[in-house]
Amino acid sequence: MHMAAKRGRTAQRLELGLQLRQLRENCDGGDRGVGLTRKQAVQGLRISEASLQRIETGSLNFRFVGDLRKLLTKYGVTDEDVVDSLISLNRESNQQDWLTQYRGLMPSGMPGFVGLEPEAHAMKAYHPTLVYGLLQTERYARAVHEVQKPIEEYTTEFIRSSVELRMKRQEVLTRESPVKLHVILGEAALRYPIGGAEVMREQCARIEELSGWDHITVQVLPFRPSYRSINDFAILDFGNNLPPRVQADSAWGSVSTSDKPREVDRFSRRFDTMTASALPPEDTPEFLHRLEREL
Repeated sequence: MHMAAKRGRTAQRLELGLQLRQLRENCDGGDRGVGLTRKQAVQGLRISEASLQRIETGSLNFRFVGDLRKLLTKYGVTDEDVVDSLISLNRESNQQDWLTQYRGLMPSGMPGFVGLEPEAHAMKAYHPTLVYGLLQTERYARAVHEVQKPIEEYTTEFIRSSVELRMKRQEVLTRESPVKLHVILGEAALRYPIGGAEVMREQCARIEELSGWDHITVQVLPFRPSYRSINDFAILDFGNNLPPRVQADSAWGSVSTSDKPREVDRFSRRFDTMTASALPPEDTPEFLHRLEREL
């Protein structure tokens, strides 16, 4: 817990929420002697049952530290070191982080997921029609937004900030202990000519370069009718720090994330099936070369 200050705000909120939920569910004091409901837990506090749910799921902090102290007393937590560490976790996670300035650029559900990317040990992602964000060049990222500009009525400033955010997110691949990344790209993602031939050639070269890095695996999934309807998704694995989490995009731009084991397992199985159907990773450079010659 003394490492908390070094972690991202989103992860700190999630860690605080997970610990509080475990304390609530395992304390003495419920009707049958084990655990309290959220309704029971908030009695006499200034927070609502709904607020406690949001705190436990990592999307809210305690505004008043007194409420956190009272809650911990209810849960039978008497060790001052534990109390202090949870109070400090609440305080640290309440400060603004680098994501705050970009929050308005993302669909609902996305900021929490992006905030967790730096905490991940490993990531798996499938993108059927566009190059995955962490693999994009700056020019490709800008071209993707330019294509959508007339439809979404994006401003030039919005596009500039969005591209900046995308480039910042890529730092997880180049830092000292980088995220282990495995991406499956649909063939359409590489054939759809975003920004023209020159931008696509540069993008292909970038994917080839990244696929040569030890911690990055890129596979291409050739055209198959059965995969057309599946939208893109990503799975984050945090080792033992937090439960794994999946993010899936819907057809109309919203993003949903879940750490429910059933959902995570479902997408993990889907990813494993695609891994078996996609070209082996060692074939990726040759596929990209062939594509570049066609551009």
